[in-house]
Amino acid sequence: MDRFDAAILTVLAEDGRISITDLAKRIGLSKSPTQARLRRLEDSGVILGYRALLDPIRLGLDHVAFVEVRLEDTREVALRAFNEAVSRVPEIEQAHMIAGNFDYLLKVRTRDMAAYRRFLGETVTTLPYVANTSTYVAMEAVKEIMLADMA
Repeated sequence: MDRFDAAILTVLAEDGRISITDLAKRIGLSKSPTQARLRRLEDSGVILGYRALLDPIRLGLDHVAFVEVRLEDTREVALRAFNEAVSRVPEIEQAHMIAGNFDYLLKVRTRDMAAYRRFLGETVTTLPYVANTSTYVAMEAVKEIMLADMA
């Protein structure tokens, strides 16, 4: 990846709907090499896709909780079952396996505390192999960036 590839990623992170012509102008290449580079970035999996970024606050999803999850079993079959189950739950924005005193850290977004409480009791605690959880409620997002913003 060179400076032109990095420039393509930076511009697309700002405007994923930009035309090839405008993208080429912004990065300082002609249209054909820009299009070839873009295709290569897509084919190699650097660019995973294009989508609309939604504002969760305007959608009424302003309650964020971070949930520590400890599993009752950490053998590969248990980890795989937990990972697959988590991937199907839309309220879980992020899930990270952690090296520490617990096994996973989940970022959960819901409408309010009552919705989170229901979600915790009806969904999180019923995920495969969950032994216990601890919840930390975010009071304010001080910094949230997407990976593409760092290109």
